[in-house]
Amino acid sequence: MHSAAEQVLAGLDPEQRTAVTAPAGPVCVLAGAGTGKTRAVTSRIAHRALTGAISPRHVLAVTFTARAAAEMRARLTALGVAGVQARTFHAAALRQMRYFAPRLLHGRELPELLDSKVRLVTMAATRAGLRTDRAAARDLAGEIEWAKSSLVEPGEYVVAAAKAQRETPHEPAKVAEVFTAYETVKRANGVIDFEDLLRAAVWGIEEHPDVAEQIRAQYRHFVVDEYQDVNPLQQRLLDAWLGGRDDLTVVGDASQTIYSFTGATSAYLVDFPRRHRGAVVVRLVRDYRSTPQVVGLANAVIAQARGTEARLRLELVGQRPTGPEPELRIFTDEPAEAAAVAARCRQLVAAGTPAREIAVLFRTNAQSEAYEEALTEVGVPYVVQGAERFFERVEVRQAMVALRAATRSIPGETPLPAAVVEALAGVGWAPDTPPAGGAARERWEALAALVQLAEEYAATPPVLPIGEAATVERPVTLTDFTEELHRRAAQQHVPTVEGVTLASLHSAKGLEWDAVFLVGLAEGTLPTGYAKTAEQVEEERRLLYVGITRARQSLWLSYASARSPGGRNRRPSRFLPQLDRSGGTERAGGGGTVRRGERRRNLVVSCRICGATLLAGADRKLGRCPTCPSDVDEELLERLRDWRQRVAGTQRVPAYVVFTDATLTALAERRPERPEELIAIAGIGPRKLGLYGESVLALVGGATVDAVCPEESLENPS
Repeated sequence: MHSAAEQVLAGLDPEQRTAVTAPAGPVCVLAGAGTGKTRAVTSRIAHRALTGAISPRHVLAVTFTARAAAEMRARLTALGVAGVQARTFHAAALRQMRYFAPRLLHGRELPELLDSKVRLVTMAATRAGLRTDRAAARDLAGEIEWAKSSLVEPGEYVVAAAKAQRETPHEPAKVAEVFTAYETVKRANGVIDFEDLLRAAVWGIEEHPDVAEQIRAQYRHFVVDEYQDVNPLQQRLLDAWLGGRDDLTVVGDASQTIYSFTGATSAYLVDFPRRHRGAVVVRLVRDYRSTPQVVGLANAVIAQARGTEARLRLELVGQRPTGPEPELRIFTDEPAEAAAVAARCRQLVAAGTPAREIAVLFRTNAQSEAYEEALTEVGVPYVVQGAERFFERVEVRQAMVALRAATRSIPGETPLPAAVVEALAGVGWAPDTPPAGGAARERWEALAALVQLAEEYAATPPVLPIGEAATVERPVTLTDFTEELHRRAAQQHVPTVEGVTLASLHSAKGLEWDAVFLVGLAEGTLPTGYAKTAEQVEEERRLLYVGITRARQSLWLSYASARSPGGRNRRPSRFLPQLDRSGGTERAGGGGTVRRGERRRNLVVSCRICGATLLAGADRKLGRCPTCPSDVDEELLERLRDWRQRVAGTQRVPAYVVFTDATLTALAERRPERPEELIAIAGIGPRKLGLYGESVLALVGGATVDAVCPEESLENPS
């Protein structure tokens, strides 16, 4: 074998090597988070090229982001292979269509490509008799994109939307009407959208044999990354490129399917072996990104998954050294949660963790404001990933203008929350059920966040000096609140080069950090209250799984019992493992805020042998998985049983009342030497420590049962 090809194989684990050296033909790489999928697929391309099996210029590697394509090209160059085309679906189609347009369009160039549908959708909605703002137009555009990506025509939309159980921004027939009008307006303007681009590429290949022959002669070997995110239109284009050939390598993880609302489906990944008979299927499960503790929690969360994607569920095996246990924190309200997260971020930065290696992840972009404010208050810089900062959002800027104007028309004695609701009515917001559609709902939630801010601000009115010696409290006014909002906006508009990342779980996909905070893990937020079907709920579970697997070293999970101080009580997310939530509450400093769970730092118990998260009570007592080897001291276990029998007889209680069999086994395995080690074993609390701790420690230290339980003490237990 060529020495360079041998070097490509060096350092690969057995599963990666299997993927790299698999023969030409269909190969499906099921790659869990952090398992080195990019290394595997680039090494496969490089190995085949360096051994002469393929020519790099005949390879088309398709990714879903330009960043992933650039990373793939860089890795291939580092491996000594140049000339591979690594592009997104749209970039590859655009390149081909620009080349073939004169031939396909009778000498004309490819029409201009729309950057955004919103303007034309707004025009189409007007034709259909709908008045829309930008958020509503974005939601209609999203529905049109879903339909076109799913190969659904305007006349088929109503039936297709019902079958897919879509939550449509308007009545489906009206959406179909806008869809039809959009296509008309688009043609009249002489432009095409991104879905048209892919459809044109499909048409060029399927309907023009000369184009198909030239493209297929150029591209003979295909690699598709993130295959669980392919939609029907992209699959149609891939099939056209292949033209019945089977030199195809796909890489994906069904447990990271989180974009089904856009038309993406894991069905092609799940069905790959059936569609491609004789396909090689390789599972990458060695996680090189996260500690065994993080991996164990991720496995525990996804182990409960149901549905189609669960058929390809992977159980990851952590490869990194042991790390801190994930923390689960419970707070009285969201401001307390945000303040605690910001304080911990400040501690991490002070201890040497770069701010860029810290992320706070949440379900919706509207949740960012509390963390922007909290980080600003403690002086920690931040950047918002994949969205505008809260006070830069169009709807928030419009609302602030409306609030300022309302200070002149709303009576000053009006309670602040009511005044804010009244002012926001001027920009079309009402405190009722949020509208359907993602963008419109996000707009509604952003304005609802302003109402929540008003409620919190009204609950803590400022103390204003009168004269020199006296102070009085007065209710805050709408003017006070608008000034507070402008103060916050000014603080949060300070540009930062590097900072803690604030991101939604969707925009965090494909990224990773040393420290990750997963916040707002309450029912109604994750899963969102808009997840109605079993499939939608399962996608919410996968969102949490994606969030967990972003963490390399430390992981914090938290939720607030209420949105605002004194608010309605909420339950923790159903996706969190059923952890031991016993323990007291601790009164924190700073105004006496009660923060539940401050003593619950080791709720997530990991196996001391393999690092997996332990959920069963008996396993948590033992401190290991039932399948991991036991290192029990049999002689000590026998002495403990003898001692327990004597104590139970003396106290006239069943033996299990003293200690259960699982606790005795844990004692014989873990052999505690100090009281703090003894009480760390599940099943031994302060009471039993006081009753039996001295005797147990003596037995562990080698004392005999007779020495610990002399005859006179048995005869006179008092």
